Amino acid sequence: MTDTLERPPITVPAPGHGPTSRLAGRVALVTGGGSGLGAVTAQVLAAAGMHVAIGDLADGREATAAAIDEDGGSALPLHLDVTDATSASDGIDAIVERFGRLDVLINNAGVDKTAAFEELSLEDWDRILAVNLRGPVVMTRAALPALRASGHGHIVNIASTAAKRAWENASAYHATKWGLLGLSHALHTEGRRVGVKVTAVVAGGMRTPFLLERFPDLDPELLQDPRNVAETIRFVLEQPAETVIPEVTVLPMRETSWP
Repeated sequence: MTDTLERPPITVPAPGHGPTSRLAGRVALVTGGGSGLGAVTAQVLAAAGMHVAIGDLADGREATAAAIDEDGGSALPLHLDVTDATSASDGIDAIVERFGRLDVLINNAGVDKTAAFEELSLEDWDRILAVNLRGPVVMTRAALPALRASGHGHIVNIASTAAKRAWENASAYHATKWGLLGLSHALHTEGRRVGVKVTAVVAGGMRTPFLLERFPDLDPELLQDPRNVAETIRFVLEQPAETVIPEVTVLPMRETSWP
């Protein structure tokens, strides 16, 4: 497969990385990139020399992009609703218009509501499924033409230990993460035929607002730095063209939701 889009040059190498980086010059879109794991992943990939589009509905996308630009990287903040096909398509078009290509889609956006199954409204159920499971479907469908054209297409789906085990008051979240893991492996089997890699990252608990703001009594020492997961994502993306990692699990040493 050959590139059909011209790869833009890196004019300002990111600190600590030069043009020898395997990822230098490539373009990534991180959904939910305004905070938490998404923001850290955007920063790690920018430091590897990638152009990074930060898709989010929250204002944090602007601050994340500004921080990357201040560090000598290249970032594009996008107002992006992963549940809306028009928003997804417009976002991909904006990325290709700005950078000339799209090489990586990281489906990271996610929501949850802690409630017993009988107390969870159907509206909440639909909202969680729309963002966590339908969102990656919407984004992947919108991004696939550009990913195929890049010659380096890669989709990374951020799953969770919630895709492997179950606990109380998270039925919708479990349903979405188990579904996302299955979707990821299904896309892996089809993506190989068109030169697009697909990886599911099963992430254990992280010190991010997603957990810490909802569970203030949670011991941060039981969690891991999100940068460790972000560096694993970078490692996955840096594999040679002949190698793909379909699934990888990244846990804190004291992960309580894992055997």
